[in-house]
Parts: sequence; C-alpha cells; structure tokens
Amino acid sequence: MTKTGRALIGGLMAASALVAPGIAWAKPLSVEARLERLEAEMKGLRGDLEATRAENDQLKQRAQQAEARAALAEGQAADASKRVAAIEAKPAPAPAPAPADGFKSGNTQIKLGGYIKLLASSTRYSDGEVATNSLGRDFYLPQTIPTGGQPAVSDTDFTAKQSRFWLNLDSTVAGKAVKGYLEFDFQTSPGTQGSQRTTNGYNPALRRAYMQIDRWTFGQDWTTFQYTGALPESTDYVGGAEGTVFVRQPLIRYSAPLGGGATLHLSAENPESGTASLASPTLVENGDDQLPDFAARLAWAGKRGELSLGGLARQVRAESLGNSAEAGGYGVSLGGKLFLNDAKSGDARVMVTYGRNIGRYVGLNFAPDAILLTATNKLSSVNVFAVIGALRVPLASGVRANLMGSFQNVDYADALAKTDIATFNKKAWSAAANLFYSPVKNIDLGVEYRHGERELVNGADGTTNRIDVVAKYSF
Repeated sequence: MTKTGRALIGGLMAASALVAPGIAWAKPLSVEARLERLEAEMKGLRGDLEATRAENDQLKQRAQQAEARAALAEGQAADASKRVAAIEAKPAPAPAPAPADGFKSGNTQIKLGGYIKLLASSTRYSDGEVATNSLGRDFYLPQTIPTGGQPAVSDTDFTAKQSRFWLNLDSTVAGKAVKGYLEFDFQTSPGTQGSQRTTNGYNPALRRAYMQIDRWTFGQDWTTFQYTGALPESTDYVGGAEGTVFVRQPLIRYSAPLGGGATLHLSAENPESGTASLASPTLVENGDDQLPDFAARLAWAGKRGELSLGGLARQVRAESLGNSAEAGGYGVSLGGKLFLNDAKSGDARVMVTYGRNIGRYVGLNFAPDAILLTATNKLSSVNVFAVIGALRVPLASGVRANLMGSFQNVDYADALAKTDIATFNKKAWSAAANLFYSPVKNIDLGVEYRHGERELVNGADGTTNRIDVVAKYSF
C-alpha cells in the first residue's frame, strides 16, 4: 500500500474513533489486520460495482437484441403482407390439364374402345329347333322361329361373339378436321368358324368404317334412314328386331346443321335387293341394282328429348334369263325419345316405319323387298309396317329396368294367290323385360326375359321364350 493510502486510512480510523468512542476503546486491532480487512471490503465493493456494470451491459444488450428482433419481425410482417398482396393480385392458376385420352401417332389422336360381353341364353321353341351355330341361336331373329309343328325344343348357348372393338381417329389435314372410325365384332362374320366343341374361334366382322371431313361422311355406317336412338337397352344383339330399321352399309352423307338443335342428313347409299320368287320365300341377293338408295333424315335434339323423321327412295331391280324387272320403293320413319328426368337416365323411346319395297331395311329383311314373277318378268310390291317402343326406368343407383315391345306386319299384293305365298312371313311380334345392374361405371350385369311369335301367310305360327344373362365390361 502507498503512503498516501495509508494516511487516508489512518484519517478514516481517527474519524471513526471520534464518532464511535466506544469502538475506539475496544480492544485495538493491529494496523495490518485493519488494513487487510479494509482492502477486502474495497475488493468486494469493486466486484459489486463490476457485477452491476456487467449486468447493466447485459440488460442493454438484451434490450438492443429485443429491439432488433422487433424490427426484424416488423420487416418480415411487411414483406409477408407484400407477398400476400402480390399473390392475391395474380389470377388463379389454371387447373392442370386432364390426362390425354388415347395416344397419338403422327398428327392423329387415336382412341381405343369397345366392350367384352358374355351372353348365356336358354331358349324354348314351340314348334321345332333352330340349327346350332346359326344367328337365331345367338340372338332373337323372328324369321328363324320354327313354325313346322314339330315337338318343342329347349337349347342353352353361351357366346362371346358380340364383344366389340372400335378405333376413333382424329387428325388435322390441310387445316381441316378429319375424323375416322373403325368398328368390328365377331357376331356376323361369314367364312370358316370355330367349333363350339373345341376352340370357339370366330372371325372379325366389319360393322362400321368411315371418315368425316367437315360435314361429309364417306364409308360404312348406319343408314341415314335409321334412328338409332330408338334401340332399347337389351341383353339381345338388337332388342326387338322385327320392329326396327336396322342396316349398316357404305354411303356418302352430307350433314347440315340448321340451328336450334336441328340437323338435316342427306345420303346416297349402297343399293342391294333381296327378292323372293313365288312358292319360295328364300331371299336372293340380286346384285343387279343400278341406282343408289337415297335417304334423308331430319333430326332434332333438345333438353327434354329427341325427334327424327326419315325418308327413303330406292329402286329394286332383278334380272332373270337376260330380262330385267324394276320397281320403285319408298319409306317413311318417325322416331323420338322423351327423357323422364334431368339426368336422362330414364326415357321413353319409339320408332314407327312404313314403306313399300323396303324389306331389307326393316326387321333384318323379315319381308322380301319384292316378289319376282318370272312368268311375267315383273316385281310384285310388298308393303311393311313396323313399330318398336321401349321404356327405361331408373330404380336405384346403378340399377335400371327396361320394358320393350316390337311388331311388324307384311302386306302382299292381293293379286297373288295365297297358295303361292303360303310360307311367306306375315307378321311377328315380341315383348321383353330386363333388369340391369352396374356395380361400377364400366361393368353391366343383366338378366332378360323375351317372348316372341311369328306367323306365316297360311296361318302357321311358332313361339319362342328366351332367358338371357349377360356380363359386359366396357372400356
């Protein structure tokens, strides 16, 4: 300790003795001891002062840190507000495009579709049997109902021939939309067929094959005379064959939109005549036609239903022994559909057709186009009247029922002797009811009962009763 410090301490001690004489008279401590105690107290005071200063520095530092964090938070909030405002100012992003349907080859979009169908049927014929592996065994065909007065026969058949495939093609050529369509199944193919006893192999059969350029259609399609909307939902291949117009054939068609949901279709179509001869109802494809069949149809579609008015004009021609016979033909067909609910899952549909010498267009040629009179080299006209109707009723989600009826009547010239046309078809009718269930969108399970009758000109008749069970997967 310096002399100055010791003097200062001595002065303090003297002063303390004057203030507290009692202490001064206490047992005196040595000067060194007193000085050491004072030094210890000074060190403690300096430590407290330094601790206080350190604490003040920490508090100041914490305050500065808090201010910095507050400023940072305010800045981040401002930035966040700016980002929110910028996001709100931007338009909502467009939804992601749906995955492409089909695949592309060059500039052509190709879509594949169709269905796989298994049909199991049990049929009872009242007057004989229909030959195995014939069309009448695969679906209801009224002209094949036996009328021979033979014992009743029951048959059971399974088939997958009605499975169907199609290709839809869409291109742009020289700035114009060009569409194509190709469809086939295995039901009606001619030629060598597989045996039901072994492989059940069947040949593909062309159904439709056409291209569309703007309003023009070139190729094979449903005849313009036909309103396909009248065909009922059925387990059967047609669903009431005797009462419907049903033809697919090559054609050239022009379709003109008229506005208000109306479209006019005009076409020139492949001609072909199926005629019969006296005492022989077997139809013969003549191949002697020279003029195309001309068809027109005015179609209208609206929210509550559809309407269709079709017309047909044609020439029937046959040659025999170097001589030709010709006759004109015409037909009118009115059809429509009325939707029973907004979802269009229920409807009533109908088609009524009348015509002369149009047998091949109605009921799958139930009646001949005309009758060739070889003795006079003339064609005797045949008139047909046909109607088909159906009611489709939704019962629950994925469940619906269909009721349908079909009828055709044939009139022959009064000048023909009844004995000459005794075995010709006079009329046929059928009625059916079914129930369909779709557990998922692409699967249809159905069961159907059908009763049909056929009558000949001589009064002979026959009936058929059929139960169908079907499972179909559409893709």
